[in-house]
Amino acid sequence: MRTAGFHRIPVPAVLLAAVLLAGCSDSGGGSGAGEPELGAVAVNPPTSSLSLPMDAYTDTEADALRMGRVQENLVARCMARFGFTYDGVTAIEPSPGAAAQDRHAYLFGLADPARAAAHGYDKTSGEGRPAKPAAPKLSDSEYTVLHGETQGGDGQGAQPPPDALNEEDAARVDSGIEVGGQKVPAGGCGREGYRKLYAPTKDSVDLLFAFGLEGEAHDRSKGDSRVADVLRKWSACMDKSGYTGIKTPYEVVEKLGLESDLGGAKAVTVAKADVACKREVNLVGIWYAVEKAYQQRLVEEQAETLALYKKQRDARFKLAASLR
Repeated sequence: MRTAGFHRIPVPAVLLAAVLLAGCSDSGGGSGAGEPELGAVAVNPPTSSLSLPMDAYTDTEADALRMGRVQENLVARCMARFGFTYDGVTAIEPSPGAAAQDRHAYLFGLADPARAAAHGYDKTSGEGRPAKPAAPKLSDSEYTVLHGETQGGDGQGAQPPPDALNEEDAARVDSGIEVGGQKVPAGGCGREGYRKLYAPTKDSVDLLFAFGLEGEAHDRSKGDSRVADVLRKWSACMDKSGYTGIKTPYEVVEKLGLESDLGGAKAVTVAKADVACKREVNLVGIWYAVEKAYQQRLVEEQAETLALYKKQRDARFKLAASLR
């Protein structure tokens, strides 16, 4: 039986030059009050050199793929208890160069001049990512053990099968389902594999906690006056290049109708202008400095939870190493 996975990213940091931005915070610091102060702002830094406070708590693409394989390994061990062979591990493979991927390449939209000239807005061009294998046809028993419910779901009006948020609670939850004389774990082997890796104890921090903080910092940065100012300058530059009415880098593709040919000649022409305008106004340097400041503020505000999250993440990595 073969099934696709369940779980779901060092270049010199020397600054070419530095400037100081005006418009500092009201109080300089705590509890999210006012706009945070910025230090030196790099001029057009390559995205591969960017380092953000939340990087210490979030997975690279290579990390995520590795942990996905570990999760599948745990699912396979669970399925084996019921006499089923589960080889989903082989369905998850990293894309070429995943270990060295630029994790912030598109944080502020397309920013690499070479990438723009070669591929436009096509993020996948040249990566050669293998296609996922088709989902297998499962027997009724295999389906029940894997998913913790019978084929076809729970039926109209029926209560869903019991589940558990963590592995400690799961030990006390009766799924009410048996296969081959053995009790199926709450949520099936799929959920057990997830819990063992990401929620082994009651104090397990939500897997998406760090991701949520990243998103919050980014949202705050978008409302910052210094980012708003550089976006106005970038938009004005795009106007002069013939691409009017575009307010942020995230709406270029949709507003110019490039979705059907992200790497075509038109997309490449737009992408080159987009990146040139970013460099003209130092959008990446300024926005990065602002984003970094908001992330640092959140790291300080959530220090206790993040410390626990990091400890649990390190434990996952140790478990991953032990299952090789």
